[in-house]
Amino acid sequence: MIRCDRDGALWTVTIDRPDKANSLTLAMLQELADIAEAAQEEARVLVLTGAGKVFSAGADLDEARAGLATSPVWERLSGAVAAFPGLSIAALNGTLAGGAMGMALACDLRLAVEEAKFFYPVMKLGFLPQPSDPGRLAALVGPARTRLLLMGGAKITAEEALRYGLIERIVPRETLLEEARALAADTLAADPDIARGIKALCR
Repeated sequence: MIRCDRDGALWTVTIDRPDKANSLTLAMLQELADIAEAAQEEARVLVLTGAGKVFSAGADLDEARAGLATSPVWERLSGAVAAFPGLSIAALNGTLAGGAMGMALACDLRLAVEEAKFFYPVMKLGFLPQPSDPGRLAALVGPARTRLLLMGGAKITAEEALRYGLIERIVPRETLLEEARALAADTLAADPDIARGIKALCR
């Protein structure tokens, strides 16, 4: 249910459970974290995307009720993405919801298709968000809009997400991965130390 396609130093990781809106199980999250950790040593560009028309609906509901919603694996995954020394890109092929937002927030860049929606109904479900998510979200959209999403239960469109600063571009579905690869080209061609240095200076 997780695919990792390696084209040299460009790794494209696909959440592939479209029949369940790419909802995430513990095993899937562990595999994603393993890949993100391995990428720190072996890849220079990491692209995260999903199969079908939803990036991810967040936690698998059955597993969430059994404890997955509060598992440390979410922080392990987003921390590994944030620590990636190259360029990380979330190529959002559709709606991004709940805990799945953490890995996208940890990426350097976020592209989304026009029909994508964004929401994080954690309070409604009776859980706190993952510890690093509110800070990363606020760094992108500001504290008030973070509260709008986390406490106000807002579901925003791709146009709103672009206006807020949650995503960098809206792109056609058919060229989503092509656009991600185009953004990856300069980093793949650069001296890895220079790319790492620029990323460090941007923090």
